[in-house]
Amino acid sequence: MKKILFPTDFSEVANNAFIHALHFAKVVNAELVLLHTFELPIIDNQFIPDTYYNIFDSLQLAQFDMFKEEIPKLRELAKENHLDDIKLSHKLVDGDLIYAIKKAVEEEKIDFIVMGTSGATGWESFFIGSNTGEIVTTVGVPVLSVPKEAKFTKIENIGFTTRFREKDKAPLRQIIKIAKKTHATVKCLYVKTGNSDVPEATIEQWKTEFENEPVQFSTINSDLVKETILDFVSYKNIDILAMITHKRNFFSELFNPSLTQKLSNISIVPVLAMHEE
Repeated sequence: MKKILFPTDFSEVANNAFIHALHFAKVVNAELVLLHTFELPIIDNQFIPDTYYNIFDSLQLAQFDMFKEEIPKLRELAKENHLDDIKLSHKLVDGDLIYAIKKAVEEEKIDFIVMGTSGATGWESFFIGSNTGEIVTTVGVPVLSVPKEAKFTKIENIGFTTRFREKDKAPLRQIIKIAKKTHATVKCLYVKTGNSDVPEATIEQWKTEFENEPVQFSTINSDLVKETILDFVSYKNIDILAMITHKRNFFSELFNPSLTQKLSNISIVPVLAMHEE
């Protein structure tokens, strides 16, 4: 059975992402590992007051009590969505979020991370934010980011951007496996710019290689790559957009509010950030 790490602060944004995480766990046959981190104050050892350790203990206890109160609420949320059969385990960790996530990925042998995101567009804070941006580029496992505006819908269309590189095939095959479990179609997009150098023979070879899979290929001629991808998400009714994290700054540009606000038809959907293999 696979494992999905779900970092949470028990906020409304995180609880919305929790619904997505439960459904995703159902699709990929996984259990959820809930992770909550907190940081205790740092005090110079030379000036530790007599009451410091009492304060330290009380802060830890407060976090533990809050954790105990919130977990049953998540279990109830799972029950309301008829997903209470998904196995849940919990980790309460004192320390830095990034470090805790990386450690959990290694110790728990995590296959996916699902996180809620918030901000001007949801997407923007995820890919620009120092925490989640670093997670996407350094953890080594796919990360599904769920904007606060994205309510769960059945996964019927998965978008996948490609430049028809050989190393794009492994992530595409991963997406195909997910698509088959939910009877979805994978809609691949190649934005052909004036500088594109992908031969037509390569595109045809891909179509032949994946002709027996639930995959559709679209090539759109445009020098406006980011705008074209966002239009594709909306007009092709994409439910999840899968992208390869070869350039982190591309994500931040793609989901920048100044761009998305220009396009009123933008569909806010979860983004699955995948790694090159």
